[in-house]
Amino acid sequence: MQNFANMSPSDIRMEIRKKHIVKPTSGMSRGYAQANLVILKKDLAFDFLLFCQRNPKPCPLLDVTEPGSPIPRLIAPTGDIRTDIPKYRIYKKGKWVEEVEDITNYWEDDMVGFLIGCSFTFENALLKNGISIRHIEEDCNVPMYKTNIPCNKAGYFEGFTVVSMRPIPESEVVRAVQVTSRFPSVHGGPIHVGNPKSIGISDLNQPDFGDAVSIKENEVPVFWACGVTPQAVAMQVKPELMITHAPGHMFITDMVDEKLGVF
Repeated sequence: MQNFANMSPSDIRMEIRKKHIVKPTSGMSRGYAQANLVILKKDLAFDFLLFCQRNPKPCPLLDVTEPGSPIPRLIAPTGDIRTDIPKYRIYKKGKWVEEVEDITNYWEDDMVGFLIGCSFTFENALLKNGISIRHIEEDCNVPMYKTNIPCNKAGYFEGFTVVSMRPIPESEVVRAVQVTSRFPSVHGGPIHVGNPKSIGISDLNQPDFGDAVSIKENEVPVFWACGVTPQAVAMQVKPELMITHAPGHMFITDMVDEKLGVF
């Protein structure tokens, strides 16, 4: 990974800003928290804040920007949410219309950014416990799926939960649950283990977002709530405009991941 794992968050953000990195960020700046992004107009910001409060598993908030400010002051005061993510998606009236590497031209002075904890953050803890991460091994994006698990409605926003999936050896599932449950600010423990059909997923080889990964003998699919959930919600409720990260392409924060851990 060209030593991206050992680069500081600020250096990674600068490389992204310069368009030198245009790929999924899993494994980059290992030991630091990563965040999903949602940007909305101020008139929908309170409803979305309430949606996150009512749905902390898929939408655990790390920071919210001031209206008109692109700087997430709590988690990366030198960062800029307009330029420091490798790829963004533009949704208009529920339709994904464009994927871009910079949203400066879309930015308006009444926009609010929501930085939502990402499960890439706890992957470092899994690795330290000897649990491999298949999408890192295969150098691809994590697979993500829409489910039949409803979110709690909040004002304008409602929809169903999106999950990320990691194959885990049967003998390590309990440990994976223990390790990730320490990180509630980045989705915490899994919300489902085993049969994907129980949560409305018909084919693991056809993810709704990201890339399919191999599942080996004696491995179990384990599913975590995912910060791509707002994108699925946008497709359902159709706001005039929503800007998000492209799935797997995160904002890397200055927060040390262990500081998000609980004991």
